[in-house]
Amino acid sequence: MCGIIGFTGNKPAKDIIIDGLARLEYRGYDSAGIALFADHDFSVRKRTGKVEELRKLCLSDPIDANCGIGHTRWATHGGVTDVNAHPHRCGQVVLIHNGIIENYKQLVSEYALSDKLVSETDSEVVAALLDTFYEGDPEKAIKKAVNVLSGAFALCIMFQDIPDTIYAIRNVSPMVAAHFDGGSIIASDLTALIDFSKEYFVVPEYHIIKLTKDAIDVCDLKGKAVQPQLLTVNWDITSAQKGGYPFFMLKEIFEQPDAIRNTIMPRIMNELPDFTDDGVDDEVFKNCKQINVVACGTAMHAGIVGKHLIEKRLRIPVNVEIASEFRYKDPIIDEQTLTIVLSQSGETIDTLEALKLAKKKGSKVLSIVNVKGSTIARESDYVLYTHAGPEIAVASTKAYTVQVAAMYLICARIGYVKGIISESDTRHFISRLQSAPNIIEETLKDANNIKRIANHIKMATDTFYIGRGLDYTMALEAALKLKEISYVHAEAYAAGELKHGTIALIAENVPVIALATQEDVYAKVISNIREVKARGAYVVLVSMDEKVEDPAICDKHVRIPKVEPEFTAFATAVILQLIAYYTSEAKGLDVDKPRNLAKSVTVE
Repeated sequence: MCGIIGFTGNKPAKDIIIDGLARLEYRGYDSAGIALFADHDFSVRKRTGKVEELRKLCLSDPIDANCGIGHTRWATHGGVTDVNAHPHRCGQVVLIHNGIIENYKQLVSEYALSDKLVSETDSEVVAALLDTFYEGDPEKAIKKAVNVLSGAFALCIMFQDIPDTIYAIRNVSPMVAAHFDGGSIIASDLTALIDFSKEYFVVPEYHIIKLTKDAIDVCDLKGKAVQPQLLTVNWDITSAQKGGYPFFMLKEIFEQPDAIRNTIMPRIMNELPDFTDDGVDDEVFKNCKQINVVACGTAMHAGIVGKHLIEKRLRIPVNVEIASEFRYKDPIIDEQTLTIVLSQSGETIDTLEALKLAKKKGSKVLSIVNVKGSTIARESDYVLYTHAGPEIAVASTKAYTVQVAAMYLICARIGYVKGIISESDTRHFISRLQSAPNIIEETLKDANNIKRIANHIKMATDTFYIGRGLDYTMALEAALKLKEISYVHAEAYAAGELKHGTIALIAENVPVIALATQEDVYAKVISNIREVKARGAYVVLVSMDEKVEDPAICDKHVRIPKVEPEFTAFATAVILQLIAYYTSEAKGLDVDKPRNLAKSVTVE
């Protein structure tokens, strides 16, 4: 969740580090800091608030240095204060940390560290521990420290008597590194280093990384040198820039057609779904009798769409599990269970731990992730990489729809290889999926009409989404989007449940966004709409109707293109994303960086 960057080389470190921190802002943070190595000592500056505040602080007292580390903190241990911000210095050691040290209290007691501590953080305990262990050999001190740490961590460390050198080590929490002509750089993710190198490697767990201006050395805890696998970035820095849009979220909503094309087209051969290039063995589909989908938040909602589709089309039971609950419920898994995990970053800690449990119980694991070489990708039996490019806004949009598209491909492949869906029907299904980007492009033309809806919702305290079948699954994601970026309380309900309590919350002018895109339950949803309208609700109807037969049932009508009912998800998703986006914008909020949230949740 926190942002980490370190640089050492033949260029001024301050600007590289602060610019890198600015690129990492989307991960979520409440303070920022930098430590520069100059004149045989550290200069540490840190501030609560935005990275720009840190930049101003550094401009007021510039330091010439070619080596340093920087950090954006999302508070876990200790309040949001300058003292609790990173980097932390203790004696000869300065470090930054992402993760949670679970046994920090025991370490303070066991090694008598309390006199060294000035903050409330678990991170400073690690600095104090390293300073206690350090006797001139960094690798020895790091090995000794990590052997007693419990929890997740990514550490970048500098030692006072070893100039222009950065050491790093991690467990679970992600880091990537690259060497280029100007030096060596390490960061939480690619957005901070893409300006300098297209080639990078994922820092392997429990390996000590030594960065100097001339090279990056990697060795395991036994001191054996390791040559990491180099990966190549398949997008450029312009993909992580706004490109004229006021916010990344709007840009990413409009990027969805291309993101879906890039995800599905390489996996369609002869009009059939094909995972040959992904190395996915058809036997895993032929042998599965049940499917567990495990994910968090928006990714879980994509899994629920997949559940609806697979159960309806293939009659295979699918359980969708919240990753943080899955680990503790003793899930029913065997060798005939296929576990599908979804994570945009590939580093979501609860999803990763759930994945490990599923494998331990004998399930094959297929992951759907957007980041090459991520931990979840490496731990899985099979991987489908979505090709959405970087998603900078905290609220996921294109990462969600490409995950939905991947679930559609998986459904089609399972049905085809099991003989549940005929070849001709599979081809028809795939042709409809291929039209999804065009459907989204047509839907986006109605953005200004959708924008007007936000002017009513922005005044609301509560908003409700209702729908049936596939529409209900879309409503779940829509409510989350509105909550997380506009701070309007929103809930999604199966429309048939209104009379079982929820309708008590409907009052004059309360917004109700009603989804009615499914032909088989259309009449039922219209009846439910009449019920809320009769109680004074402000109703926004989303449907495929050219015109609403009875205009009195809604205050606003948003039409999606005419498509087969099971393919309405893509157009509906875009409309609901735009409603959330424009509501947040109308309230004057920072759409891309909602309060208290982080892009990648790498701590439990």
